[in-house]
Amino acid sequence: MIEAVGVAVFALTGALVAARKGMDPFGFILLATVTGVGGGTLRDLLLGRPVAWVEAPLSVILCTAVALAAWAIAYLRPGRMDDWSAKRLLIWSDAAGLALFAVSGTQKALAAGVPPLSAVALGAVTASFGGILRDILAGDRAMVLWSRDFYVTAAAAGAGATALLTTLGFSAPVVMLGGLAAGFGLRAGSILLGWSFPNLPGSDASR
Repeated sequence: MIEAVGVAVFALTGALVAARKGMDPFGFILLATVTGVGGGTLRDLLLGRPVAWVEAPLSVILCTAVALAAWAIAYLRPGRMDDWSAKRLLIWSDAAGLALFAVSGTQKALAAGVPPLSAVALGAVTASFGGILRDILAGDRAMVLWSRDFYVTAAAAGAGATALLTTLGFSAPVVMLGGLAAGFGLRAGSILLGWSFPNLPGSDASR
């Protein structure tokens, strides 16, 4: 369930970027799908297991539905998906997708018998790779590289909390809530309060 929600939320971020770029419906579908399933695809390949959406296309159908709904709104309400509120929605949807996939990616890795530290790495990869593909395909600077914002750090925090709580034997709901709180909370703090690592000496923060 958490994986499906993550797919839908990340697919929305891809559709929002497609709207900003003025793409056609197939462009919406491509960006939404790549963003929605990209991280999970890499995770499954690294785990040596069948890619989930290849065996069961529900994720692709979900991404397509989100993409077409977004395209319809962009077509019927020109500019509605490229205003300030849409840009904020992109940032916050991305933060939510990041946290959801950090948790689900870590849980799937642990369930596959991966050591906790490796599971944390896989959780962070699952959370960030789809967004990287989205930004590269759209011709944008990858959000993961934006200044000093906590991004992969937030994904790692969510994945780390998930692995720790699982190892300590907490129940599934507690593990999920703890992982989501750590990942989304750190990303939200970075967005709202400017939480970040300090600049390297002599570096230019604007680069």
